Amino acid sequence: MASLSVPNHSLPTLLHSEIPTHSSSQTFLSLPRSSHSQFCGLQLSHSSSPSLPRPPTYSSIKGSIFAKVSTGSKPPQFTLKDQDGKPVSLSKFKGKPVVVYFYPADETPGCTKQACAFRDSYEKFKKAGAEVIGISGDDSSSHKAFAKKYRLPFTLLSDEGNKVRKEWGVKGDFFGALPGRETYVLDKNGVVQLIYNNQFQPEKHIDETLKLLQSL
Repeated sequence: MASLSVPNHSLPTLLHSEIPTHSSSQTFLSLPRSSHSQFCGLQLSHSSSPSLPRPPTYSSIKGSIFAKVSTGSKPPQFTLKDQDGKPVSLSKFKGKPVVVYFYPADETPGCTKQACAFRDSYEKFKKAGAEVIGISGDDSSSHKAFAKKYRLPFTLLSDEGNKVRKEWGVKGDFFGALPGRETYVLDKNGVVQLIYNNQFQPEKHIDETLKLLQSL
């Protein structure tokens, strides 16, 4: 049975602050025995002796890439409502680079930090000719309030029911209890050039994305 641990000072805060309040699901995972394995960017260690099932604890957290969409491929198209309730299609941005980032929920600390970091670097994205699109399961009214409160200059799309998230294969964290944080960079032809996943360093998404855009 998997046994994991995480620094005591970080996990409770992250779980309390980042899991959307409407989420109540909890899943425990049974894994085959082996010396070491990787799951959702976490280092797992296994005991050779049998034990009763128990909730996992977390050991180390790393950025990882897990998705149906892969670099070099074209992701599924979508049409979703923006913060003003207007339909927006991915195809609308054909001919220019697009940064599509999936995040857990409006107003959570990590997501707010990430959104504000995209806002503060927005001129750099514009200079690179790129559009920025944020996607979460929140509805349009939530997005509108979030964008207004933090003066976000880019598009936020409502993926209610997480249909697009599932089609793109964005994995959840904490065994599915927390929606994943994943960023995709599409070139002007709609081909994925970068997939970056790091739930716990939201600002790194901006750094890694700009590095790639400035190299295109």
